Amino acid sequence: MTKPRIGVLTSGGDCPGLNAVLRGVVLAAEKLGWEVLGFLDGFEGLLPPGNYKILKRRDTAGIMPRGGTIIGTTNRGHFVAKVGAGNRAEVAEKVIADAREVLKSLGVDGLIIVGGDGSMATAQQLQDAGINCIGVPKTIDNDLEATAMTFGFDSAVATVMDALDRLHTTATSHKRIMVLEVMGRHAGWIALHGGIAGGAHVNQSAIVVVAEGAKPRDGQVVMRHCEEGEDRYGGIGAVVAREIAARTGKETRCTVLGHLQRGGTPTTLDRILGTRFGVKAVKLIQEKKFGSMVSYQNYQVRHVPIADAVNRLRLVPPDGELVQTARDVDISFGD
Repeated sequence: MTKPRIGVLTSGGDCPGLNAVLRGVVLAAEKLGWEVLGFLDGFEGLLPPGNYKILKRRDTAGIMPRGGTIIGTTNRGHFVAKVGAGNRAEVAEKVIADAREVLKSLGVDGLIIVGGDGSMATAQQLQDAGINCIGVPKTIDNDLEATAMTFGFDSAVATVMDALDRLHTTATSHKRIMVLEVMGRHAGWIALHGGIAGGAHVNQSAIVVVAEGAKPRDGQVVMRHCEEGEDRYGGIGAVVAREIAARTGKETRCTVLGHLQRGGTPTTLDRILGTRFGVKAVKLIQEKKFGSMVSYQNYQVRHVPIADAVNRLRLVPPDGELVQTARDVDISFGD
């Protein structure tokens, strides 16, 4: 008797915890007697004749500490369904039809798609076209409204915190202003959490979260998320550093963490959350709750319709409790 088959792919930018998800999927599926096909390089692995490998228990040995994804990923190609924030692009009907035929020929009963907002937009189009999909949210930005937390975020914040601890010492020693540019795309969660975790305080040479044009004191570190809205703000750190130097006359340096935030070993939290997400995705296939996305709410792993996750970004509320906490310990936002 042929084993039931499910597929899994990782799409979009890599982040710590992806391999924990894959391990959770493979081990949970094995307990059910299912076979798992890992499609390589994101959605592109669905193109004819199908680019995949069968994932077995032995393939998951030792992958939990590894960053990235053992089956590869891409945020380009034939299946891109998001252009900026809130703008949807239709995946070509022939591309979807080809993917459907590949999955049918391989006997795949359900497809687990691990990715961010753009990947979920693609997943919704595949689901609408009759492909049984389950979504697993993935973004270091932690900006999906339909889930309280995504794996990868904690690891990214830990990297930012470590960088800030190191910059603090050199900033204080030289009485320099250090600008740290972090990721965040449309939301500033990494900047906010990193600033608080770094022990920011305006009366000490530590960290300040500011907008352009603010005037930090000697030895302070300035940080800000690097992208907002439709505009790409990569490189904003250098701009801010020049402005600060010009307005204050103080020696200023800029550090850009870039992809260091997305790579490397996942934290304990991200390993556990990734595993829970992978196991839940398999359970949703078992329960035939296709068109659902795994969601973390109130400390429980649940599910929501994929449609509820698309085009609903969770941004930092200016008057929220976390921002107020930051203000109460004298973190400046430049206002």
